[in-house]
Amino acid sequence: MLAEEASLTPAAFPLMAEPATREAREVAVWTAALRRGDDSAWREFHSAYWPRLFRYHLVLSRGNEAAAQEAAHQTFLRAVRHIREFASEAVLWGWLTALARSVAVDEIRRQTRQRSLLDQFFHRESPANGAPQVDADERLLALLEAHLAALPDAERTLIERKYLAGESVRDLAASLATTETAVDSRLVRARHQLRQSVLAALRHD
Repeated sequence: MLAEEASLTPAAFPLMAEPATREAREVAVWTAALRRGDDSAWREFHSAYWPRLFRYHLVLSRGNEAAAQEAAHQTFLRAVRHIREFASEAVLWGWLTALARSVAVDEIRRQTRQRSLLDQFFHRESPANGAPQVDADERLLALLEAHLAALPDAERTLIERKYLAGESVRDLAASLATTETAVDSRLVRARHQLRQSVLAALRHD
């Protein structure tokens, strides 16, 4: 993450003006330089668009500053990977906001997969009061991720492909050149091992 990002909060730039509109030819030359990996062009790009993207993500995240900062950083990483030449600044900004929305959607999907994974392993009922549930989810998820990382590579990958990536047992069996029954058996054993290790950690706490 660029060093200056850490100090940028909404309070730091509530009235910061939008970048001056660039002529179409200037935008084309500028974005061509970005495509070539020109360091000075990227520094200028970051200076011009980081505050706008931070504010954009602040709205998408409903005021969560930490989430907005991380999402803006992820948006810039995607821009670095996929930048192309643009004919106008309006089109460039439209492309950046599309990247920003994609980052936000991916984060929602990640959180949904995590919640689904927790439900798969612990079969919990949602309580009426949401606050304790949030704390419990965070603790369970931290333990689940730690113990998932400790599984043998083959079992961890199988769990991730099934419950995080959402692959079907049929597709897993085909890619592993085995039967669906064999995959189901491996999943049962891996789930049991993971669940028991997490529960043991909770009892130890």
